[in-house]
Order: sequence, then structure tokens, then C-alpha cells
Amino acid sequence: MAEFTDALTDKHIAFIEKQPIFFTATAAADGRINLSPKGYADTFRVLSRGEVAYLDFGGSGNETHAHLAAGQKDQGRITLMFCAFDRSALILRIYGRGRAVLPQDAGWDAAAAHFTLLPGTRQIFMIDVESVQTSCGWGVPMMELSHERDTLQKYHRQADPVLWVEKFRERTTSIDGLPTRPTDRFVTGDPV
Repeated sequence: MAEFTDALTDKHIAFIEKQPIFFTATAAADGRINLSPKGYADTFRVLSRGEVAYLDFGGSGNETHAHLAAGQKDQGRITLMFCAFDRSALILRIYGRGRAVLPQDAGWDAAAAHFTLLPGTRQIFMIDVESVQTSCGWGVPMMELSHERDTLQKYHRQADPVLWVEKFRERTTSIDGLPTRPTDRFVTGDPV
């Protein structure tokens, strides 16, 4: 049976911290619904019972950014989902409103302070929690994590920073033609 709360509880936060993967879903008024898996340990943060954030890396598209920006008229809806793949079955969904914070934005330093930045960090998504739903998760299979895939991080570590910025500067639309704001710098992940 599903249970709803208006904010994250201590139990929710403990569950989230154990999960090696989560999923994001967004949609603009028209076009495709975007559903993305997100991995890499230590890239998701619970900032408070009512706010979460995660690091986003340059990749094949920027649909979440486009949908949240297009949704500003209806406050950028986003759903995050965490599933337990071990014996303690549970699904947790966070329903909220999100926005992208890029390295050139005024709020970048404050957002980035919550993370250890990794090479290729393109933006940080900040999400205001509107409600949280938990459900049984009994239909989710049990699986074990072997290891994280290092391919994306390896790609970013080897990238030429100037060429990387040029590449992502050209990506200013989503697959449905919605506008995105590209980052203006390569985040190395090295301490400043």
C-alpha cells in the first residue's frame, strides 16, 4: 500500500543513502517523456527534508534541463525514483519542482559546495520536494551491484577542456527542439 508524506523522513533519507542508482523523469507540455537512470556513488544529496540535489554530467543529451526550463511556467516538474534491489523491498518516489544550476550561474558555488565535483560535471539539479511516496516494491527483482561503470568518468577525465566546452556549447536543444543552456566551462573535479 502506498504511503505519502509532504517531506522526507529520517527513514526515507537512510534508504536513499543506500541506493546505488536512481531514476529521473521529466516532461514538457509537448514531446517525449524523459526517463534517465543515474549512477555514481556520492552524486545525490539530501539537503533538507524539503530539498535534494544531484550532479549531472555531460552525455548524449540534456533532456532534463530542457524539460525543467520549459516547465518554468508550470514550475519544472520532476519525479525521482529509488528502488531497493536487495531483500528489503521498497520503492520511493520524490515528486518535486526542479531547476538546473550551471557553473556560470550565481548559485553555482553554493550548490557545488555540497558535492565533491567530478570531471565533466555539467550542472547540478536542485529539486524542491513537494511530496514523497513509498510503495512495497515486491515486483522489483533482487540484484547485486557488481561495480560502477567508469566509462563516462574516464571519457571526461581524458577530455580536452576547450574542446569539451565547444562540444557542449553546440548542444542547445533537446531531441524535441526545446532550448537548453550549455555550460561555459569544463569542471575538472580538482580542488580549487
